[in-house]
Amino acid sequence: MKTLLPSPRWLFLPWLAVVISPGMVESAGSDPITFSPLQMERWPTRSFAGETDYRLTEKDGERVLQARANGQASALYLEREIDLAQTPYLKWCWQVDRIYPGLNETTKAGDDYPGRVYVAHKTGLLPWQVQSVNYVWSSTQAPDSTWTNAFTDRAQLLALQGGDDNVGRWVAEVRHVREDYQRLFGESYAHIDGVAIMSDGDNAGGNATAWFTGLRFSADPTPPACPSP
Repeated sequence: MKTLLPSPRWLFLPWLAVVISPGMVESAGSDPITFSPLQMERWPTRSFAGETDYRLTEKDGERVLQARANGQASALYLEREIDLAQTPYLKWCWQVDRIYPGLNETTKAGDDYPGRVYVAHKTGLLPWQVQSVNYVWSSTQAPDSTWTNAFTDRAQLLALQGGDDNVGRWVAEVRHVREDYQRLFGESYAHIDGVAIMSDGDNAGGNATAWFTGLRFSADPTPPACPSP
């Protein structure tokens, strides 16, 4: 991750204007807020070091979003207020084809992940007044490990997958976002202000591909149904 401001990757800021078009989300209130792979591919891109290649593809009989990083780092993000009282669970399916062995992900030189999904809550009006929770597919940290981003204490990382145990397999994730903010920041927010996905390998020159589908916010903690090989 590069340290140049005002656009470190733990932020989605400065926010670009995003028009929420009809059909972009499934519904409002306590009903699920669902983002299809096609919708995610159309999200704005924020580049940090070149452009991660995001594209739709067919995998295991379903259309999914593919993210391929070969020494690049860019994110797809959406600015949208999500009511965590109504839909506190963030769910998705993901798969990666490899990890980055030997990285110390708690350092600036090792801040690379084959896959990550992250959320942001604005704590003020200035661009850096944001707290983000990064859910990462870690290469070297054990699942459920947490650590502070090497560049800023406004970003906390949580390893959902660790090592190569599930590489090449679809994995379903379910996170209670309010509880994760409470755990990592000591705050239980009523909403978040944005969501992003990313695959990056710029710091160590990593080359990896990740696939994403089934991204949604929901009141229901049931894991999503992932594609079957």
